[in-house]
Amino acid sequence: MAATAAVISGGLKVKAGLFASQISSLPLRGQLPRCFSFSSKTVASVSRSLVVSAVNNHRRRSSWPRVTTFCTAAPDAVSPVSEPEKKVESVEEVEENVKETANLLDIRVGRIVKAWQHEEADSLYVEEVDIGEAEPRIICSGLVKYVPLDLLQGASVVVLANLKPRNMRGVKSCGMLLCASDSSHENVEPLVPPQGSVPGDRVWFGNEEDLEQLPEPSPPNKVQKKKMWEAVQPLLKTDESGVSMLKEHLMRTSSGLVTSNTLKNANIS
Repeated sequence: MAATAAVISGGLKVKAGLFASQISSLPLRGQLPRCFSFSSKTVASVSRSLVVSAVNNHRRRSSWPRVTTFCTAAPDAVSPVSEPEKKVESVEEVEENVKETANLLDIRVGRIVKAWQHEEADSLYVEEVDIGEAEPRIICSGLVKYVPLDLLQGASVVVLANLKPRNMRGVKSCGMLLCASDSSHENVEPLVPPQGSVPGDRVWFGNEEDLEQLPEPSPPNKVQKKKMWEAVQPLLKTDESGVSMLKEHLMRTSSGLVTSNTLKNANIS
């Protein structure tokens, strides 16, 4: 700071001297009022005052916060980057994604080996269902109100097999029979696989050629975590002919189409 003051003082003294010499060289100096006359003492006094003022201004300015001007950007300023626009999926892409999700469900042809009334639940049947595995699966279905027990014995059905097991009044249910139902849910019946299907046949949505590109079914934990069934189920229906569909994608096995015997334009669950 002392060095700065010395530099400023020297500069001001030079300017003050030049100013005094210019005044003294004026031809009318003697005719000027006394207030415009400058002695060496006056010049020195003015010089000291200017030095003190300059030093004080310098100190005040050093203590001022740094302010970004309109001409210079702040050092940490970052030019705004516009976010990429989110891609809006077309109707066809949405339907294709739902189809892919549906084909990650392990839906198979099954055959009911044996069925009986649940001992602790009046609305439930317990079924042993052959789905092409080493042992039949135990599945509980709320069909007592809708389907006579004798019609279930030996029936071919469609089973959603990669759900996590659920405890149904003391019986562990390892799957679900897919059924059609009307809007009032007064009529319910199991979906029927096409003739020629055998237990364990894969059920998928789409064309016959899609069978070759079918992915492996997702494990039950992923089906539950990703809510795959919840995403697919509202889009399942039967058409006016009773054919089961996902939107416009037919539900089929390698032997033909999955249908409902009597329920047309019905929900599937």
